Amino acid sequence: MTSARTHIFRLLKWGRTLAKHGALRELEKHRATPPQVRRLFRIARLGTIQPKTPNYSAALQAIGPAAIKLGQTLATRPDIIGTEAARDLLELQDNLPPVAFEQIKDEIESSLGISVEALYSEIDPDPVGAASIAQVHRAKTREGKDVAVKVLRPGIIKKFNQDIETYEWAAAHLEALGGEAKRLRPALVIANFRRWTMRELDLRREAASASELAEHMANVDQFEIPEIDWDRTSGRVLTLDWVDGVKISKRDELIAAGHDLNDIATRLVRTFLKQAIEAGYFHADMHQGNLFVKADGTIVAIDFGIMGRINKKARFWLAEILYGLTTGNYKRVAEIHFEAQYVPDHHSMEDFATALRAVGEPMRGKPVSELSVGDMLDGLFAITRDFDMETQPHLLLLQKTMVMVEGIATDLNPEINMWDASGPYVKDWIRGELGPEAAIADRINDDLETLMMLPDIVRRLDAQLPRQGGAPPSLPVAEVELMMQKRTTGSGGGFWRYALTVLVSGATGASAVWWLS
Repeated sequence: MTSARTHIFRLLKWGRTLAKHGALRELEKHRATPPQVRRLFRIARLGTIQPKTPNYSAALQAIGPAAIKLGQTLATRPDIIGTEAARDLLELQDNLPPVAFEQIKDEIESSLGISVEALYSEIDPDPVGAASIAQVHRAKTREGKDVAVKVLRPGIIKKFNQDIETYEWAAAHLEALGGEAKRLRPALVIANFRRWTMRELDLRREAASASELAEHMANVDQFEIPEIDWDRTSGRVLTLDWVDGVKISKRDELIAAGHDLNDIATRLVRTFLKQAIEAGYFHADMHQGNLFVKADGTIVAIDFGIMGRINKKARFWLAEILYGLTTGNYKRVAEIHFEAQYVPDHHSMEDFATALRAVGEPMRGKPVSELSVGDMLDGLFAITRDFDMETQPHLLLLQKTMVMVEGIATDLNPEINMWDASGPYVKDWIRGELGPEAAIADRINDDLETLMMLPDIVRRLDAQLPRQGGAPPSLPVAEVELMMQKRTTGSGGGFWRYALTVLVSGATGASAVWWLS
């Protein structure tokens, strides 16, 4: 087990890097930051020259791969890191210098157990992309098929595990301080981050995710998922069809190719809603680098390392919330939040509906260029604090992806109205799933299920069924021995005295810290 001293030195090094990019100053002022953490931030900033404008993205890129992924996760949490930091992190680019091809070749051969020459008739040693976790090379199979080969960076799994262990240690201590820090549930946020990241580090899981999403989207016109080459795929290597198309970010090239940008933007929004609301399984990393447009206008998605899943009941609630906000039915939206137990019962449903109206009314009927889904989420996060709403980690990926999709749609067509683009689809889905015919079918199914449960119900008459909420059961969080619980006889120890001693010594002798790390 990693020692507390190692965790603190890692945090100090990262804190100094954040400070040099001006990234601690605003976090120090944030209302959610506990006083003890503010003091540590001030110590970490000692002796640094800070820019006037914080550069959160550059700071996390300087820290390393795990920090880049954590930054992309925190981009959905303006309630934790502040609005400006969240917006800056949305621009975080997951690009790093590539690994030498000889190392990549060794990874392929050790993982697949066969020589590269036997797998591919040719492979370009220069990658087409190099990110924090893996890099991609263009190749041709022995059968003559053009493919993309994605290979994990050597040693990346060990590095991520080390860094995430420190994140867990820091989150547990932060949550133990209570108050606003406890309400934001940082330990659970990091638990979800570990789960998402470990999935992304297993390329067989990514291949399976692509295959599953392809099944869900099989009947969707002009949306495509590349086919997986399972014979050339393992935990560290993924081979899939090469995509010939224009990156969706290259607006001028799309126009030159004769594409209707408004049509592409609208189809992208509705395709995302189909994934999230109808399938309950969606691509959760839909940034501009992961979407291409083929010559016939087909949108092709790549990179399936991060996927989101929503259960049926939560999808019903989500659809009704979106539709309620678009139609101004704030009372129904408030009712859903109470049904889902997102808002504690001691609050007034009517007051919550009024708060929702303050967020929703400015949005209705206006183009994204004036107000956005991102602005709406900012408003909703502000409400969560007033109504004691705990973080719902199962919705974090959805929120992140909504902001990403909105950003791409806005770049394609600055005048697009997200409500107009999404409203008809949501309305039709609600009518199909919650209309009279669907209600009768669900009732029949529910009655049959109830009959099947009767023997078990009789055996458990004395059991009290808990009220079901909207959130799935929480993930188990890492067990961390808190330093404030340790008391060494005669030392008068405690976490903050020990941490401050280490940090002060590090701040006054920063050069030694860099060597130690």
